[in-house]
Amino acid sequence: QVRLVESGGGSVQAGGSLRLSCAASEYTYSTGWFRQTPGKPREAAAVILSGSGTTMYASSVKGRFTVSQDNAKKMVYLQMNSLKPEDTAMYYCAAAVGPSLSPWNDGRKYHYWGQGTQVTVSS
Repeated sequence: QVRLVESGGGSVQAGGSLRLSCAASEYTYSTGWFRQTPGKPREAAAVILSGSGTTMYASSVKGRFTVSQDNAKKMVYLQMNSLKPEDTAMYYCAAAVGPSLSPWNDGRKYHYWGQGTQVTVSS
């Protein structure tokens, strides 16, 4: 059982920045960041592979968000810059314990989820 705890959410004005953190209780194969607003489907934002450090991003956040990791601390971060009101959502980190054929942005790929941290961007 892997426990994930997110932190770093908050309220910020458009154009501002936030850094989210995801603390894992164990080493995982990959960690993804997802976001969801009420009434909308969950959206994948970014993922990082623990071993290679390979990252992938949704087109909606590419160039503004950066995912990184500190494997020694079992931490994954999501640096969010140039935030927009449409980035407002609950953000979740999710961990996969091994590779799968599912695409990186498919939530079914991930075995464990955190409780989420709220990000609110005002215009």
